[in-house]
Amino acid sequence: MMKVFYIYTTLLTKGGADRVVTEKANWLAEHGYDTTIVTDTQLGRSPVFPLSPKVKLYDLAIDFSQEYGHILILRVWWYLILMRRYKKALCNLLYKERPDIVITTLGRELDFLPYVKDGSIKIGESHIARKFSRNFHLLEQKGGIHKILAKIWRIKQERDVSRLDGLVLLTHQDADSWKGVTRTFVIPNSLPFYPDRISKCDNKRAICVGRLNEQKGYEYLIDAWSLVAIKHPDWRLDVYGAGEIKAELQQMINSKGLNKSLVLNEPVSNIMEEYLESSIYVMSSRYEGFGMVLIEAMACGVPCVSFNCPYGPSDIISDREDGLLIEYLNTQALADGICMLIENPDMLKTFGKKARKNVLRYSRDKVMHQWVDLFDSLTKGKEYCYE
Repeated sequence: MMKVFYIYTTLLTKGGADRVVTEKANWLAEHGYDTTIVTDTQLGRSPVFPLSPKVKLYDLAIDFSQEYGHILILRVWWYLILMRRYKKALCNLLYKERPDIVITTLGRELDFLPYVKDGSIKIGESHIARKFSRNFHLLEQKGGIHKILAKIWRIKQERDVSRLDGLVLLTHQDADSWKGVTRTFVIPNSLPFYPDRISKCDNKRAICVGRLNEQKGYEYLIDAWSLVAIKHPDWRLDVYGAGEIKAELQQMINSKGLNKSLVLNEPVSNIMEEYLESSIYVMSSRYEGFGMVLIEAMACGVPCVSFNCPYGPSDIISDREDGLLIEYLNTQALADGICMLIENPDMLKTFGKKARKNVLRYSRDKVMHQWVDLFDSLTKGKEYCYE
């Protein structure tokens, strides 16, 4: 029986990466693989998404939260101590268990994992595009010493990734950006659900789901919706997410008088029900690793209107067939796209039905068989046909 380890910090966030890791581990375990998720700061807390009883959850109990809340020099000191503990604990586990495959999401363990000689095949799995990995781009935007540090860390990341046996990316565009560093493979995320019923696309409601942060470009969404609300005041946009800029976004909403038509909601466990009660999905992201929310909405028969951002939407949406791709960061064009669907209900419903059909290429079995083929190719020297 092939033994597979996923290395992931904690399963405590109602976010896409946590769900993707959980669902992959569940599928592998249910299909005969000895599957373990290794966390560092789970600390006895239950995973947000249900794990199969066949999946082993092993927590190293390092608690990286201890590094926060200190002045910079103390934070660095704590980080070095915790990383030393982490490296020792994870290395000991790998040498003891001897997994066949170890998968890292390019977290802090990337600093040392490629150099551990435990006999395993080591695969990187990136949930975000290279340019935006580890938020290096935010440091670069600050300039000065921050930009220099970001460059150093990018070089280090590239060096560590080059020592992996392979790197799995979610889109071909992102895979192209990594070529020359290591062997790259493209395997998209899979559908987390495909409900029996679909949206009727007749509720005057649009939806957006995602963390409230810089990446998601919510200021563009608010500006666009302010234009939509002028023409269609009976429509409502519900945003589901939590994050560091919630207060700032709420202030923007208030200043534009959108309190009743644009509502920030807390994340919910069963987001599928919210998709099913919506008629349009809107994405205003500056960038994505893939765009999991797009395939979720499409599975529910909800057409998407999205900026053609790097990376993901252009791989997922067939423009003017099952949704709309909008010029990058063009607020007026985003509003126009939303209004076009609102004002053409037959087109809206046709797009929704087509989206529901087209998204089946991301079914879990289809995607996971690509992972199985990758494991076989790397462990047995077979050719990987999806590369």
